[in-house]
Amino acid sequence: MKKVVVQFDFRGMTTKQYDQCWVEIRKAGHAHPKGLLHHYGAPVSNGMLIVDIWESAERFEAFGKTLMPILEKLQIPKTKPNILPLHYEYNGNLVAH
Repeated sequence: MKKVVVQFDFRGMTTKQYDQCWVEIRKAGHAHPKGLLHHYGAPVSNGMLIVDIWESAERFEAFGKTLMPILEKLQIPKTKPNILPLHYEYNGNLVAH
């Protein structure tokens, strides 16, 4: 499996909607989405920027079957994710030997 970066630019999304999205994801039984390695959500001037690292595009797409109905339910504007192959990953907590 090839790791991927998944980036969403949710224009108009509020931090309240973002937080509610996670409540709904947990209710759907995905407190720890399978294949999601890292998730970052940051407020920006026009909404929320989301950046994930997934084990593979296939794992992200499988999770999308849960995520997309939640986004619709919360009336979060649709946006297409940018999916890129991960070239390099650094974790400052790991010490190479």
